[in-house]
Amino acid sequence: MTALFILASLRARAHRLRMKTPTPQNPMLAAALILLATAFIAATTLMAKSLGTDALGPALHPLQISHGRFIFAFVVISSVLALVRPRLTRPHWGLHIGRTAFGWGGVTLMFAAVAYIPLADATAITFLNPVFCMLLAIPLLGERVGPWRWGAAGIAFIGAMILLRPAPESFQPAALLALGAAAVMGLELIFIKKLSGREAPLQILWFNNGIGVLIASLAVLPVWQMPTPMQWGALAALGALMACAQACFINGMARGDASFVAPFSYATLIFAACYDFLGFGVVPDGVTVLGACVILTGAAILAWREGRQAKPA
Repeated sequence: MTALFILASLRARAHRLRMKTPTPQNPMLAAALILLATAFIAATTLMAKSLGTDALGPALHPLQISHGRFIFAFVVISSVLALVRPRLTRPHWGLHIGRTAFGWGGVTLMFAAVAYIPLADATAITFLNPVFCMLLAIPLLGERVGPWRWGAAGIAFIGAMILLRPAPESFQPAALLALGAAAVMGLELIFIKKLSGREAPLQILWFNNGIGVLIASLAVLPVWQMPTPMQWGALAALGALMACAQACFINGMARGDASFVAPFSYATLIFAACYDFLGFGVVPDGVTVLGACVILTGAAILAWREGRQAKPA
């Protein structure tokens, strides 16, 4: 049912693009789509953790997990593209390659992190990516940052320090992988900002995953190993879930104001904690809850401020 709904949504969106009519606004549907996207995204981290540990067979390298993610996502999106047949425009190859390279790097680091630390910790740390994007936008995009945004960034970083558990007896080195993922994904957001409005969302998704397949295929060669049948299934599920998440997210953002739908994306943390408990019996401790709440507070302030500044335009 979910796949049929997404396909119907993409068909309708492609038709509206051809007819140059705006997407009808529906805040409740937008919120539901974003929540569905967060459930899919959290499920991809669960699949990555299963593949990066010995849960389904000999642990796969993070490069091989991200390789499977891009291949199977590309297959799903290409199938949708063949059915929808939208009008493709000339792509901006430089922006696509930059966006995909940093996206692949961020995903690979995230998949490496979840094999060693709880999903809730890794997910919460990656919520720093808009903060890194804000900081990087100063030199790369010439944006000005006011006191509210600096304050939100400071709060989020305090939450990250809590989750890193900097005490010698509790420090989590693998959490630095999640922190690196957030920084690299922040760079990816810079390229997404530059791409937004230039091309149709489905075209961006297709080129993103197609280029990702090329990058990931070269990177995986030194570490590739034959997956078990269960790992093949998990890799296919990982790619399909990511494609569905992207489709739901794009459709959700098209049907509601960013300032309204953005807070719903934080539900990823809740789904990740639930999946980690159901799949691996991991229960978030007090440090995880505190650090996650602090990061989400900073991210929410930043989203609220961005929404207020965007409204006049």
